[in-house]
Amino acid sequence: MGWMENRVVLITGAGSGMGKALLERFLAEGAKVGVLEFSADKAKQLKTEFGDQVSVTQGNVANYADNQAAVEATVAAFGKLDTFIGNAGVFDYFQSVNDLDGDAISAAFDELFSVNVKGYLLGAKAASAELKKTRGSIIFTVSNAGFYPGGGGPIYTASKHAVIGLIKQLGQELAPEIRVNGVAPGGMKTELGGLNAMGMADQKLDSMPGLEEMIENMVPLQFAPKPADYCGPYVLLASPENSGPMTGVTINTDGGLGVIRLFPGGE
Repeated sequence: MGWMENRVVLITGAGSGMGKALLERFLAEGAKVGVLEFSADKAKQLKTEFGDQVSVTQGNVANYADNQAAVEATVAAFGKLDTFIGNAGVFDYFQSVNDLDGDAISAAFDELFSVNVKGYLLGAKAASAELKKTRGSIIFTVSNAGFYPGGGGPIYTASKHAVIGLIKQLGQELAPEIRVNGVAPGGMKTELGGLNAMGMADQKLDSMPGLEEMIENMVPLQFAPKPADYCGPYVLLASPENSGPMTGVTINTDGGLGVIRLFPGGE
């Protein structure tokens, strides 16, 4: 029996990448899974691939009604909700402040924050009533960019720092009924998309040449994880038996960025 046997999890952005890896892991742990997915094609593919194991809602995380619809569909399918995972995101592809077109900054900022921050807040709000019934939990996907510079440009990095604040604030506000935590993965090859406002909507991380080699050379553990490698801490945080005292916490799974040797020499 898995840690999540007979529990119900709702994941945003589960059509590919980190979200789909989480969906597959929670199913393997015995959970039932609801999904809120923006892409109609990916939503259809999930229904075909997973059938009745997964309740799929096609919609936009930046829209409160769509978040409500996903919660309602998940509860209608499986009877309750134990964990909400805010995971959907978009990326600024390392565009520095020097490279940004000043006229595009406002639109790019609003587009990215509407998904990466507002989408999490709306999902938490939509899920909170059901999570109170089960004394459940919320988990947000952060990033190494929530702690360090260089994991994106200033817009993406600011959004992930904002998510850290959201975890702490909601952890305080929703206690004692709901625990709120985060997982901060490092880099990985996924279909994480760019911004319309920057003309990068079709750009995907998995098409960046040399990405895995760059990650391997950057982190002390010297390997480039796949999305599935990051899933364990989410299962831990979703399990009250294994993380009952934890709220307001973010687990770093970034390959050891925090212990990089700054100066040569020594053993």
